[in-house]
Amino acid sequence: MSHDAIRSQVGNYYSDKVTAHGPTARGVDWNSPESQQLRFCQLAKVIDSGASFSINDYGCGYGAFVEHLEENELPFTYRGFDISEEMIAEARKLHPASDRVAFVTRESELRPASYTVASGIFNVRLQTGEKEWTQYVLDTLHSLDGLSQKGFSFNVLTKYSDPEFMRPNLYYADPEFLFNYCKTHFSRFVALLHDYPLYEFTILVRKL
Repeated sequence: MSHDAIRSQVGNYYSDKVTAHGPTARGVDWNSPESQQLRFCQLAKVIDSGASFSINDYGCGYGAFVEHLEENELPFTYRGFDISEEMIAEARKLHPASDRVAFVTRESELRPASYTVASGIFNVRLQTGEKEWTQYVLDTLHSLDGLSQKGFSFNVLTKYSDPEFMRPNLYYADPEFLFNYCKTHFSRFVALLHDYPLYEFTILVRKL
């Protein structure tokens, strides 16, 4: 299956979610607003908050990460990208375009920024085989790297999840494998965060 076909399936999945639940945590397939915010806190650890920065939100949903940045009074400019046009429509309603915030539906409209974050984009593989999905994940990480001047961060469901709660249409990654891949392909400065109370992990890649 081509990457375009994979993205089309995933985009339709998330379009259905936001249509059903609106611009909420459930609308981007998270269990609660609290878990969504906890993820944002982990992803944002890649940011050096002492200076102004630009940031790409790759798979931005309805743009909830903008609110996280604003609430923490960070000096940012933001560009959100999502393959679901319905998600982007909701994001634009909540966050009208300005010099500081913009949303796009094509990856080609992104430009390199200080940082890139990606939350939840690797979780829902639907009918795609695990080996094929893993390659899709790795190829996407190279895209994140190319869009990031100072670093990027992403999260993935963990293979250490309780077996009775694991679902066949989701992707559970090996944190050691992805940590090693990032260390050997992107930077010497990589952090693996697997110490917060969700069935996932976050990887931070810093370019020092």
